[in-house]
Amino acid sequence: MGRYVRTPFALAGIVLLALATGCGDGDGDTGGQTETVRPPTGAAEVAVRSTGIGDIVVDAEGRTLYLFASDRPGESTCYDACAVAWPPLLTEGRPTAGEGVRSELLGTMVREGGETAVTYDGQPLYYFQGDDEPGDLEGQAIDQFGAKWFVVAPDGDRITKTPPDGDTPGY
Repeated sequence: MGRYVRTPFALAGIVLLALATGCGDGDGDTGGQTETVRPPTGAAEVAVRSTGIGDIVVDAEGRTLYLFASDRPGESTCYDACAVAWPPLLTEGRPTAGEGVRSELLGTMVREGGETAVTYDGQPLYYFQGDDEPGDLEGQAIDQFGAKWFVVAPDGDRITKTPPDGDTPGY
């Protein structure tokens, strides 16, 4: 139960911080630029890691990546406060496929505001600000901003399994 109780409070804090610091460039798009998830300084790398709920897609540092059930292939619906809590995985140039990633599923899309975001099997990929370190799965299967968020399997499918309460399986 712990992970569900703390998530709304963490989200409220993130949104208040974003409003207080004036995140974004005035057009409502924060571009995923927050203190814990930095904008790209080159090509993003996507890899696969084993967790307690199966093999999942992660970034080069092992941070969990999610898809948003509300998105359509090649189209993000997560902007403004949503993009503060769920920053997109951005890239400069073509992303690279790390170990376990099917390179034919790896792609990009242009977000409103012009940033290039990474997609997997057409779905934009996001971080969750509630994940503090590699291996965290705090955003798995939670319902926020009008739909559920899921980790991504190496074949591009969403994983709907949830970790046991209070247990965030690592690698």
